[in-house]
Amino acid sequence: MWSAYRQLDKAQLVGCWAHVRRKFFEATPKKTDKTSLGAKGLAYCDRLFSLENDWADLSTEERLHKRQTELAPLMDEFFNWCRNQAVLPGSKLGTAMEYSLKYETTFRTVLSDGDLVLSNNMAERAMKTLVMGRKNWLFSQSFEGAKSTAIILSLLETAKRHGLDAEKYMTYLLEHLPNEETLAKKRSSGGLFTMG
Repeated sequence: MWSAYRQLDKAQLVGCWAHVRRKFFEATPKKTDKTSLGAKGLAYCDRLFSLENDWADLSTEERLHKRQTELAPLMDEFFNWCRNQAVLPGSKLGTAMEYSLKYETTFRTVLSDGDLVLSNNMAERAMKTLVMGRKNWLFSQSFEGAKSTAIILSLLETAKRHGLDAEKYMTYLLEHLPNEETLAKKRSSGGLFTMG
């Protein structure tokens, strides 16, 4: 987990179970039976995701109730299982268990809110546009230019995420936002972003 997030006063960290699963996947040899420790860790993660998938259409309140009654005991079982294993520190399996236990509190955060998600894969995929186009963003020759690029990309990804036509959405914003009273005040004080 990126340490910068821990410096934010009001941020509530939510651990990504896809990262836990990936570590156990990498620790499980290709030709192994289901009784290996890596396969067992992987199976715990798969059960968590399977339950969440079953609850996808539930209301926030119903999902929270299911999480507290079914997911919480499964997580307890998983973390207790991790604590009770004798594995070689520094091995792939040892790293998977150490990672799981080190961030246990953040992995349990989903139990407190039905709107949170087990995996941040969707957010990571949205960021891929920025990462893949990194060399294209070199025109941002200043901090303000980079900040403007980030804002525009965030708006575009938000439009895509909500099934909007990104071009129409940006056109609407560019036509209507300049007339917003709150932004007119920022413009007069020099606070509006510019490209460059």
